[in-house]
Amino acid sequence: MAKRVLITAGAAGIGRAMAEGFAAAGADVWVTDVDGAALADCPEAWRVSEVSAADEAGMAALFGEVSDVWGGVDVLCANAGIAGPTALVEDVALADWQACVSVNLEGAFLACKYAAPMMKAAGAGSIVFTSSTAGIYGYPNRAPYAAAKWAIIGLMKTMAMELGPFGIRANAICPGAVEGPRMEGVLEREAAAKGTTRDAIYEGYAAGVSMKSFVRAEDIADMAVFLGSEKARMVSGQVISVDGHTENPDPKV
Repeated sequence: MAKRVLITAGAAGIGRAMAEGFAAAGADVWVTDVDGAALADCPEAWRVSEVSAADEAGMAALFGEVSDVWGGVDVLCANAGIAGPTALVEDVALADWQACVSVNLEGAFLACKYAAPMMKAAGAGSIVFTSSTAGIYGYPNRAPYAAAKWAIIGLMKTMAMELGPFGIRANAICPGAVEGPRMEGVLEREAAAKGTTRDAIYEGYAAGVSMKSFVRAEDIADMAVFLGSEKARMVSGQVISVDGHTENPDPKV
């Protein structure tokens, strides 16, 4: 029987790479996203739902549909997240803080809340959280994002403890700087905030990585597919960086 894999924010970026990776491994894939156009561009074989990960009513309805159609879920990739504001903490508006934490942290919580009973009933499951190296080191000028990603690790550790007795595993992947449109936006905003160029910020990030390179979304997806597989059956409660080894999270400009 094919694994049933649900990926939040799965229509683009890291989530899209995860969906493609699981599909290539023979899984049935269901992706959610707030971007209707990106969902429309997904393969016909995937199930798709337009819903915000931070909308409890929407998430409850989603998992009700998953239960009706699939009868359960084997792998949950709690991947939804937004970059949030780029600013010194004293310049961050509370509304921007709340919006960032809502999607990054509350979205993961809601996905777990509704997936856990299904996985408990099955006596098995794997939850893969997308955290960040910002959730390990901190991240200057990105306080809401870093706080949420640190909290994701605490949530993951707790889920591993609560759900382990039911045969359910939980792990967190911490990507470093990932090539793609979202990171380009971060580079541009940091350059503007620091009065420098996008290329200078990029080079600063790369200089702080042992392998002197950004990672690809596919690198994150490969780890997610592994964590969702039986090959990782005794891997739980782990924080796994896929970042080329970040030596210094504060880019030099």
